[in-house]
Amino acid sequence: MWNPASVNLPADAATLFHALNSGPEGISAPESASRLAICGHNELGDDRDLPWPRQLAMAFNTPFNHLLMALAAIGLISGDMAVVAIILSMIAISGGIRFTQEFQSGRAASRLKRMVHTTATVLRPGCQPGEVPIRMLVPGDVVALAAGDLVPADVVMLSAKDLQVNQASLTGESMPAEKVMVPAVPLQSARGGANPLEIPWLGFMGSAVISGSGHALVLRTGKATHMGSIAGGISARRGETAFDRGVNASSLLLVRFMLVMVPVIFIINGLTKGDWFQALLFGVSVAVGLTPEMLPVIVTANLARGAVAMSARKVVVKYLPAIQNLGGMDILCTDKTGTLTQDRVVLIKHLSINGSESPQVLKQAYLNSHFQTGLKSLLDRAVLEHRERESLEAMANRYEKEDEIPFDFQRRRMSVVVRDRQTGMDLLICKGAVEEVLSCCALVLDGENEAPLTESVRAKVGRLKDELSEDGLRVIAVAVTPELNHSGGPYGVSDEKDLTLVGLVAFLDPPKDSAAPALAALGSLGVMVKVITGDNDVLARKVCRDVGIADPPTLLGSDVEAMDEKTLERAASSTTLFAKMAPAQKARVVAALRRRGHTVGYLGDGVNDAPALREADVGVSVDSAVDIARESADIILLEKSLMVLKEGVTLGRETFGNTVKYIKMAASSNFGNMLSVLAAGIWLPFLPMLPIHLLVQNLLYDISQIGIPFDRNDEEFLARPRPWRIADLGRFMLVIGPVSSVFDIITFCALLAFLAPMGQPGAAALFQTGWFVEGLLSQTLIIHMIRTSRRPGIDSMASPALTGLTIGVMATGLLIPGSALGAMIGLVPLPLSYFPILGLILAGYIFSVQLVKRWYIARFGAWL
Repeated sequence: MWNPASVNLPADAATLFHALNSGPEGISAPESASRLAICGHNELGDDRDLPWPRQLAMAFNTPFNHLLMALAAIGLISGDMAVVAIILSMIAISGGIRFTQEFQSGRAASRLKRMVHTTATVLRPGCQPGEVPIRMLVPGDVVALAAGDLVPADVVMLSAKDLQVNQASLTGESMPAEKVMVPAVPLQSARGGANPLEIPWLGFMGSAVISGSGHALVLRTGKATHMGSIAGGISARRGETAFDRGVNASSLLLVRFMLVMVPVIFIINGLTKGDWFQALLFGVSVAVGLTPEMLPVIVTANLARGAVAMSARKVVVKYLPAIQNLGGMDILCTDKTGTLTQDRVVLIKHLSINGSESPQVLKQAYLNSHFQTGLKSLLDRAVLEHRERESLEAMANRYEKEDEIPFDFQRRRMSVVVRDRQTGMDLLICKGAVEEVLSCCALVLDGENEAPLTESVRAKVGRLKDELSEDGLRVIAVAVTPELNHSGGPYGVSDEKDLTLVGLVAFLDPPKDSAAPALAALGSLGVMVKVITGDNDVLARKVCRDVGIADPPTLLGSDVEAMDEKTLERAASSTTLFAKMAPAQKARVVAALRRRGHTVGYLGDGVNDAPALREADVGVSVDSAVDIARESADIILLEKSLMVLKEGVTLGRETFGNTVKYIKMAASSNFGNMLSVLAAGIWLPFLPMLPIHLLVQNLLYDISQIGIPFDRNDEEFLARPRPWRIADLGRFMLVIGPVSSVFDIITFCALLAFLAPMGQPGAAALFQTGWFVEGLLSQTLIIHMIRTSRRPGIDSMASPALTGLTIGVMATGLLIPGSALGAMIGLVPLPLSYFPILGLILAGYIFSVQLVKRWYIARFGAWL
């Protein structure tokens, strides 16, 4: 009977097999299914859909709703149930809309996420290794690991060949850790309180294979893993983006403003009116009006709409704020292979050093790709799918694999050692980047004979490689050591010496059809594209030309490596193409650009792209990417067209624009209203509006704002990235807010002069009703004034949703005073003579805001 709880680490393989009732080939499929029913799925629970009741509760869990609840409690204590009812209605509206948007976007994302599977290669007794979803793994399974794989659970290494694993998510250490096969008898140094993360034959969920290969026995899965025990401490929360900081800072500004102004208004009205209880309720109502309770709704609704729109284009948004990050992106760094180019690489040439077709080159390249067990690249697949594969496969049956020296990004090559079954001779076959293979060669195959690899021959090979690269072909070299002088034991990097260069293999890797138009579209949106590739600069420049990037300024990985951080920041800003880049160098370039104040996106699909994907503000990958790249990305493209990136940028900018509309509108309107309330509190012998009037007005105002996430944005606003300027919000508030106060005071004067002179019976109710209507209409109209830098309704039309809600709320505001509801809350019907005055005041207000808007744009350069 298997018993994972009986496993005490460290232990030898035999003990582990016994405890888990497993073996070197793992467990059978039926046994795996029975264990899955007991252990549950191999997941931490972070990505599972929340039950809708919990989602509903979380939709109401915002700081602004908490504040409104506190204000409702004050109303409840005071016995004013109408205040309580209106505040609860506002909470219900904001929470309900937020829940609806999040629920819809969550369902759309879940449907697409089910199309993205992360799998592990699992061994079964008597069967060929097969791919199994990682979530289906159980203790006792044996998995094969290769470069690009995630370590799918907590495991012990049964075999390891140059196995390097990145454990940074667990240890914080950026350098990879070498893993070795579990010894027959664990060392004493690994016993008694040793840190499990430092035991070299253990691997842990959350780490990733950088290079090498091996087999591993699954010990623990899901929440029983080391990661599961500390999941809260190592969750992959990203740091705050500029958007997050902007929203938080704006919210804090509005709340601070409320905390300062409400006590002042309470004291002034208490002193001037003598009714402290009514002044308290008025202060509570003002606080409700100043609370930006719709801000979480606006942000969530915008992001959710973006996620749903992206899902319609077969794009998985794993990290919802990544949509806004796309909008703020002003630099897109992209890998070349598999992202700008197609993933249908074809082997079209296999050449000797003289440039003639060479069957020997094809043979050695096929043996290398056939017998390697690491991550098979697009080039390996192209070799194995060559049109002569049937004869090549028959030839490969003459050999058996002896050993392998896996690929890594420092050597940029890999080797296999095979034995000829007929002669018993071992043959080391190395393939990789031309310069790196040449560095291991002493001889060259010239026809049927070997010759010294002289400098002139090196130059000849270099010219041949450059000619092929200039034709847009990817080129690798193949070399062999037919007579191995090996001292015994496993082969290693030290055996890659004194090789004989056989020739070059060239592959056609054409650009995606969508690459050039997509990059041009991004350029038109103010997004600068930089190509960061591990390939040589000659080939990379050819691909750049093919996708519309002419004569790009270029840096090589060796140049980047020699630079300090400050130098790199300056160089990265002016460089378009980075070639022959190692993974860490890619991440350094992205980090340097971010330090210069850029919002950086990264598009990649390989093992070498994972660090840069994590470093970027928004990481984008494709469904065909390796496991670690997909896991590192925020956005995954399920289809091959890159044009969706342009749409994502536009959606992100619409999210930003609609959010800024609400914040600037709320800040300026609230500031203007408070100036008006202060003036009225000092001037009038009665309250300018009753508390219930303020609450009803604010409820209607909230309803009018529901359409903001669905609003259009002007083309010029979407044409370039927009930084978040907190200082601009304060300036905007101080400039626009007083305009509404001026017209409020004009309204006060008109009401007192023509409609409700002081001392006249019913003057207070008429005054309050008149300002209720004027305040509601002016606040609703200001949405349309602020939403565009153009002339609203003439040069820029709001969305039908926003327009319809505006008309509906304004009509409701005009009808309430003469309705039963109006009588219930203390409003009275207004005489017809008031409405021409009201029309003139609103027209003057709109005209004045438009004039101030033109001055503001001329003076400060931007409206939103």
